[in-house]
Amino acid sequence: MSTIREQAMACRDAAQVVAAMDTARKRALLRDMAAALEARSSAVLAANAEDMRHAAAKGVQGAMLDRLRLDEARVAGIASALREVAELPDPVGVTTRRETRPNGLAIERVRIPLGVIAMIYEARPNVTAEAAALCLMAGNAVILRGGSEAIHSNTAIAAALKSALRAHGVPVAALTLVEDLRRETMVELLQLSDIVDLAIPRGGEGLIRFVAEHARVPVIKHYKGVCHLYVDAHANLEKALDILIDGKVSRPSACNALETLLVHADVAAAFLPRAAKALQRRGVELLGDERSRALCPGMESASDDDFAAEFLSLKLAVGVVDSLEEAIAHIRCYGSDHTEVIATEDPDVAERFVHALRAAVVMVNTSSRFSDGGELGLGAEIGISTTRLHAYGPMGAEALTIERFVLRGAGQVRHAESRMSAGHARLES
Repeated sequence: MSTIREQAMACRDAAQVVAAMDTARKRALLRDMAAALEARSSAVLAANAEDMRHAAAKGVQGAMLDRLRLDEARVAGIASALREVAELPDPVGVTTRRETRPNGLAIERVRIPLGVIAMIYEARPNVTAEAAALCLMAGNAVILRGGSEAIHSNTAIAAALKSALRAHGVPVAALTLVEDLRRETMVELLQLSDIVDLAIPRGGEGLIRFVAEHARVPVIKHYKGVCHLYVDAHANLEKALDILIDGKVSRPSACNALETLLVHADVAAAFLPRAAKALQRRGVELLGDERSRALCPGMESASDDDFAAEFLSLKLAVGVVDSLEEAIAHIRCYGSDHTEVIATEDPDVAERFVHALRAAVVMVNTSSRFSDGGELGLGAEIGISTTRLHAYGPMGAEALTIERFVLRGAGQVRHAESRMSAGHARLES
């Protein structure tokens, strides 16, 4: 087996080939990758069944087990996501700004690929395909380092995708799956600052902190998703209830699921008992502050740790507040800059909420579950950034490119002395 540095160097060489591919060729490649995945669906599901057996034997459960699981519908969904990425606008080569300076210089800002992306993830076999597709569409090569719990699934998916790369004459190193899962190998990968251009960890808070602490390459971070719904005094309570149930129950293991409900005191008596019954019927465990528990007998007490928690399960922290400002202060204290939601029919209150918070996604009267690359028109997402770098929020293909300056001139020089010196040199010659 080649060393991780050798694999990364091969990936860097392949990145040059990918960067030179035109839009039509990239689209055709991604469509064929989707077809190859569907054609090998049985092999992928058999590999996933093996991973699920090993995970169950190790006592894995809850959110991680749900993220690991594949079935025919989920494989079809992955293939569909690849086709959606194939139809996205190609970000490479797009001129985002053009101006002419007083001296006649034409200045452009043009999008180019980042180069080599290292994806570090756990328990999510869909990331193998979706990350590869987004990186390739953006003209990059990708190094995929999944977790040991999904190694069979990841290997089967990567094999399907590589068959399409071979058919299109693209070096298979453009999609490099790391099979050496030792932690020291991952650390070495994260320190290849002369080869790897960006690392994107996707998984639990522990994994992301480990990557951030050991990397010598830039890292897009997203530690956790503590997402809030604030039900304002001017909320439509029917809408608010629907938003609450969808945000908490539809997929509680997702990072865009609601973890805390805040309700204005003026509507708490009308809303909270009804909401509590609806949630408890769906198996949600409620943890509340003193005012919430006074309205909902049987609700357990919530601690500060509960309000800061990403439960990733059917558990919800609940609080009553006296004002929009108090809700904002609570979110600033306990939030994670992921996704924040307000339910209100007052547009002024909505705007104050939007502008007061720095979260990557802020929503008015809609479910937090829309904080997702596919739902936001990105086709798929390679991750969600809560790091304020070149990308913030759900990241699609465009977030895997950067802008550079291209200047077009007609012999302009910055200093007159340069022209005089050049003329003097010509005279002397």
